[in-house]
Amino acid sequence: MSTLTLKIPPDLERDLELASREEHLSKSELVRRALAAYLNQRPEPGFRSALDEAGDLVGCFEGGPPDLASNPRHLDDFGRS
Repeated sequence: MSTLTLKIPPDLERDLELASREEHLSKSELVRRALAAYLNQRPEPGFRSALDEAGDLVGCFEGGPPDLASNPRHLDDFGRS
């Protein structure tokens, strides 16, 4: 097993120490589990969500109705060619 050294702020160290005692696990084991959980929840390499693709366009529009369905007039021609 490899060794990794990292610096953490005092409040995180306190929380880690407390969790270690409560869980009856070493701090190293807790950090390994947390890192593995984080890495396992990440999207696969190369995957880009619609939000990733939209980038800075998300939230850039101001004005207009909050929901087009709130006024049937906005849906008059919806679905028609």
